[in-house]
Amino acid sequence: MAKLVSQTYGSALFELAKEEQMIDSMLEEVKAVRQIFKENTDLMQLLNHPKISVEEKKTVVENIFKGRVSDHLTGFLLLIVEKDRYNEMDGIFDYFINEVYEYKNIGVAYVTSAKALSKEQEKAVEDRLLQVTKYVSFEMNFCVDAGLIGGMVIRIGDRVVDSSIRTKIANMQKELLKLQLA
Repeated sequence: MAKLVSQTYGSALFELAKEEQMIDSMLEEVKAVRQIFKENTDLMQLLNHPKISVEEKKTVVENIFKGRVSDHLTGFLLLIVEKDRYNEMDGIFDYFINEVYEYKNIGVAYVTSAKALSKEQEKAVEDRLLQVTKYVSFEMNFCVDAGLIGGMVIRIGDRVVDSSIRTKIANMQKELLKLQLA
């Protein structure tokens, strides 16, 4: 159910941004608003409080965002409050951002390596991903997991390329266990 709500609202916001030719500005506003909600847990508690009326919640949202983000996004936030969907806000924003990235052919890559990569290595990974995928640019996310021993794991959407030594050792172990000694 939550996925359907996120998809419905996120898709509606994307279509609005596309229709109004404000995809880039709406993307930046959505990222900023999402960050505001993440950093201000009190705001989410206020929106979730059962004794505060919908009108009071709408007034709070309007006071915070009106004039700081577009009227379209402010109206959208008010609609979310009115329809009691603020618990789905993160999913809605994620869906919207994914739609924009797909529309603009921007990939999101998560690269995990055994040790920190240099800027040149990060650039080389990004360049290689641009060569082998349909994307015109990437939002790169690098992290370190020493447990990989060596190599790296790259995730783009639901595709994963795992060239870590940890995985190679695990695969070798499985193959060795299959061997039967005579």
